[in-house]
Amino acid sequence: MAFDIDMIRRVYAHFGEKVEQTRKVLNRPLTLTEKILYAHLSGELPQQAFERGKSYVDFAPDRVAMQDATAQMALLQFMQAGRDKAAVPSTVHCDHLIQAKDGAVADLKSALNSSKEVFDFLASVSNKYGIGFWKPGAGIIHQVVLENYAFPGGMMIGTDSHTVNAGGLGMIAIGVGGADAVDVMAGMPWELKFPKLIGVKLTGRLSGWASAKDVILKVAGILTVKGGTGAILEYFGEGARSLSATGKGTICNMGAEIGATTSTFGYDESMAEYLRGTDRPEVAGLADEVKQHLTGDEEVYAQPEKYFDQVIEINLSELEPHINGPFTPDRATPLSQFAAEVKKNNWPKELEVGLIGSCTNSSYEDISRAASIARQASDKKLKVKAEFTITPGSEQVRYTVDRDGFLADFDQIGGVVLANACGPCIGQWARHTNDPQRPNSIITSFNRNFAKRNDGNPNTHAFVASPEIVTAFAIAGDLTFNPVTDTLVNEEGKAVKLDEPAGLHMPPKGFAVKDAGYQAPAADGSGIEVLVNPESERLQLLEPFAPWDGQNMTGLRLLIKAKGKCTTDHISMAGPWLRFRGHLDNISNNMLTGAVNYFNDATDKVKNQLTGAYDAVPAVQRAYKAAGVDSIVVGDHNYGEGSSREHAAMEPRHLGVRAVLVKSFARIHETNLKKQGMLALTFENEADYDRIQEDDVINLIDLESFAPERPLTVELVHANGQKESFKVLHTYNAQQIEWFKAGSALNLIKLENAK
Repeated sequence: MAFDIDMIRRVYAHFGEKVEQTRKVLNRPLTLTEKILYAHLSGELPQQAFERGKSYVDFAPDRVAMQDATAQMALLQFMQAGRDKAAVPSTVHCDHLIQAKDGAVADLKSALNSSKEVFDFLASVSNKYGIGFWKPGAGIIHQVVLENYAFPGGMMIGTDSHTVNAGGLGMIAIGVGGADAVDVMAGMPWELKFPKLIGVKLTGRLSGWASAKDVILKVAGILTVKGGTGAILEYFGEGARSLSATGKGTICNMGAEIGATTSTFGYDESMAEYLRGTDRPEVAGLADEVKQHLTGDEEVYAQPEKYFDQVIEINLSELEPHINGPFTPDRATPLSQFAAEVKKNNWPKELEVGLIGSCTNSSYEDISRAASIARQASDKKLKVKAEFTITPGSEQVRYTVDRDGFLADFDQIGGVVLANACGPCIGQWARHTNDPQRPNSIITSFNRNFAKRNDGNPNTHAFVASPEIVTAFAIAGDLTFNPVTDTLVNEEGKAVKLDEPAGLHMPPKGFAVKDAGYQAPAADGSGIEVLVNPESERLQLLEPFAPWDGQNMTGLRLLIKAKGKCTTDHISMAGPWLRFRGHLDNISNNMLTGAVNYFNDATDKVKNQLTGAYDAVPAVQRAYKAAGVDSIVVGDHNYGEGSSREHAAMEPRHLGVRAVLVKSFARIHETNLKKQGMLALTFENEADYDRIQEDDVINLIDLESFAPERPLTVELVHANGQKESFKVLHTYNAQQIEWFKAGSALNLIKLENAK
C-alpha cells in the first residue's frame, strides 16, 4: 500500500509548475537536483539562482525518518518543541538496538527484553505525536523507507547518514542530526547550504561479477572520504538507466562515505517497476504523469560540464569488482590487484568472517545474486571456510527470499541468518572469537569500515565489497582468492571454479510478507502520556542548554588536540554505547574516547591542566565542568565524518566544551554543533594547528562582535606566559548566530512557539 498518498499527490500537483518557474529564474536547462531543491523551497522562488556552496537556503522536506538510536534524542527534543503532532509524515524504525549473536530469532527475543524500556518509549512517543512506528524486527530503516515511503522527486531528511539510500528512487534524501528533524516535525523551515553538484555519467552495462556496489566503491576511490563534502551527486546516462532501483539505492547509500550531502538518479522504468512491485502502483502512475520533470534536462546530460561543478565518467562495461579498505571506505582496489595488495601490505590473508546484507546491500537482487553463488558452491561440494552471516534488510525481503529458497541456499554452505537489523554493521555484534585483539581480516557488504567499528578490535582489517564477492571470499576463506580466475579444492579433492553470479531485480512471484511490523499512531494522541523513569539509566529528559552570556570566551583549557581521522565513531562510539543513546549524561562517558591525542599518540588519555595528571577524556572534562572551567577541542581534517549522530555534538556541549576548532568539518557534524549552541570554527591557516600546545589557555577575544563572514581571533597563552594569536573562520549566518545566542536551535523554536 502507498503511505501518505495525499501528500505525494500535493507534491506532484505543483511540481511541473515549480520546475518551469525555476527554469525562468535560472534561465537555463536544469539538473534533476535543481528541480527537486527549488521545488521544495520554504517560501517563494528567489529572483536569481542560489550560489552553490555559499547560499544558505530554507527548504520544506516532505517527510522525516528516524532510527531508534537517534530517534530517542530527536524525540526527547521534539517533546520540548510545543507541538501536538508532527507537522509532516514521520516514522521511527527500530533497527539499531538488536545485537547480532545467536541468530535472528534468539537475537530479536533478547533485544525485546533488554531494550523494552526504550522500545516502549519510542512506541508511546510515536503514538502520541502521530508518528508511524516500525517495530523491532521490521527491518533496517533505509530498506523499509525504500520499500514504503521513497518516491521520485520527493525530499526527505532522516536522522541517519545513510538516509541518502532513498536516492535510489529519485529522491533528495539527506542525513541530519535530530535537531534538524525537530525543525521539520515542528513545522519550521529546514536550512541547508545550497550544495555543489557533481555529475556522474554511467555508460555501458554491468556484467559478470561486477555489480552496482562496485560503482560506488570506484567513486569512493576517486573522490575520497571528503571529496563529496557539500555536494550532491547526480547519476545519469545509459548505464544509470540499466541499473535496478535497489542497485541505485546501494550507490546512493554509500555516497555518505564520500561526505556527499546526498546522491540521486532520474526517474526511469526500473523505478516504476520497483514502485509497482512494492504495492505502490498509484505512486508510479502519478510519477509517470510528470516524468519529464523527474530527471535532468536533455541539454544538461548532453553537455554535463556546463551544468555540474565536476563530472566523473565510468564505463560499466569495463568496471571490475572492487574491494575497499581496510580502515577507510575510500581505499579502493580492483579485484585483479587485490591479492597483490594483501601480500604487499601484509594484511592478514586468512578471512575469518564474511558478512552480507545491511542497509546497503540487502535487496532481493543482492540476496538472489549471493544465493546463486551459495547454490553452485553446494552443488560443487564446497562449504564456507570463514564464518558467514546474512542480514536481510526488511521482514518483507526476508520473508520473500525465504519463500524463494535463498536462505536455504545459504544454510547449505554454513551461513547463519541474523535479524532484520543493523547488527555487525554498527558494532552491534557479539563476535565469536577467542582473542578479541588479534590482527585479523573480515569482509562485508556494508558501507563503513573504520577501525573498531564492527567489533571493537583496532586490529580487525575490515574490507568492503559486493555481497557476491563477500560470499565467494567466505567460501574460499582466503583474501588472495580471485573468483574470476582461481579454482578451489572441494570436499572430494577436486579443483572447481565458481561461475558468475546470477540474480533477479524483482521476485517473479512478487513480494510477500505476513507481518511487515508497522504500527500506525493514534488518530488523537492528546490523552497519551509519555513516561520516563527518573531513575532510568537509558532515558533522561533533557534540560535546555544555557544561552550565551554575550561575553568573549576566555580561559578555555585544551581538552584534546585530536590527531588524524576523528569520525563520529571516535567522538561518540556505537556498539555497547547504543544502550545509552536516550540518556545524555550516561552516554557522555564515551565522549572522544576514540580520538588520538596529538601529544602522546594515545586514545582516552589527556592531561588535566588543573592537576597535571593524565586521565580519560570524559573524566578530565567532568573535572573541568565541576570546577567551572570551560574548554575547547582542536581537530584535524574532515572532523566528524561518518554517522549523523548528534550525540557527538551534544556530549561535548553537555559536559562544558564551548568550541571545536579544526582544519575542516564533515557537513552533518558542523551543523549538529551549530544546532546545539556550540562554536564550530576552522583555522584560516591550517599551519596554526601546530602552534597549539598541550598546556595552553585559549581565549576568543572578539566573540562579542560575532557576525556572519567575520573571522574571529584566537589568543594562545602558553605555559611560559608568552602569547600569540591567529584568525579562525566560521560559516555561521545570521539565523545560526541566533541559535548560538539562544543556547541551541531548540531553545529558539520553543521561544517562537511560545509567542
